[in-house]
Amino acid sequence: MMTFDNYQSVAHSTAIYPPENGLQYLVTGLAGEAGEVAGKAAKYFRGDKELDKSALAAELGDVLWFVSELAFHLGVPMSEIAEGNVAKLAKRKAMGTLKGDGDNR
Repeated sequence: MMTFDNYQSVAHSTAIYPPENGLQYLVTGLAGEAGEVAGKAAKYFRGDKELDKSALAAELGDVLWFVSELAFHLGVPMSEIAEGNVAKLAKRKAMGTLKGDGDNR
């Protein structure tokens, strides 16, 4: 079974970009890949075609790569990001604030 940290290590071995431009490359690449996920879903919602789950999953993999590499660039292990997110969501659930706006709810 692959862990987040193991994935991050393996994914990083495929990274090819100038480190001095890492933040710019990774943030814009992440936005681009998220846009591809949204684009595939939009075509389904528009009624153009059936939802291609395997193509959507492949795009999610690209999103995951950019998230992982951005975390690596920032010096943060993926496990720390995952654990922090789950803790944040559990706190919001306990407070009844899963729905709503803002980071500090």
